[in-house]
Amino acid sequence: MSLVIDTLRTSPVTEELSQAEVEILAELFEIQEYNTGDIIVQPKDEQPDNLYILANGEIDVKIESGSGEESTVHVLKPGDLAGMITFAGGAATQISATLYAVGSTKVLSMPRLRFESLLNSHPKLVYRVMRGIIRNMHGIVRRVNIESAELSNYIYKTGGRY
Repeated sequence: MSLVIDTLRTSPVTEELSQAEVEILAELFEIQEYNTGDIIVQPKDEQPDNLYILANGEIDVKIESGSGEESTVHVLKPGDLAGMITFAGGAATQISATLYAVGSTKVLSMPRLRFESLLNSHPKLVYRVMRGIIRNMHGIVRRVNIESAELSNYIYKTGGRY
C-alpha cells in the first residue's frame, strides 16, 4: 500500500470510512518531507487551513511564552493530526503553536478547499471525516483537562497525591 493510505488507516479521520472512501480521500493529500528543526506550520503561515497528518517521524508542538521563549507542549506521533482548527474554519489568528520536525519527518497535507470539493460528490465521506476530526479534538481536550487538574492538584496540594 502507499504511504498515504497506510497513514490514513492509522488516523482517527478514517475510522468510519470504507476502503473505497479512504482511496478517494487519499487523492487529496500531498506528502511533504522535513528534516530536524524544519518548521511545518507556524502562526501567520501562508496556508493555515491545511489538515496535517503525521506519517513518519515526530513533530514538536511549541508555543511561545510571554518572555519570547518557546516550550514544547506536546509531541505528535504517526497518525496524529494538526491544523484542525483552521481546517474546520477557524481564523488563522487562532494559530498559536509552531510545529517543528524531529528527525526525518513525512507529513500528509490536505488544503481545506480540496477537501470541500467532495461536498457535492461525497457528502457522507466529508461528514465522517469531520466526525473523526471532532473525536480527535475531543480527545485532546480531555487530555488537557486531565493535565490541568493534575497541575492544579500539585500546585494546591489537593487530591492527596502530593
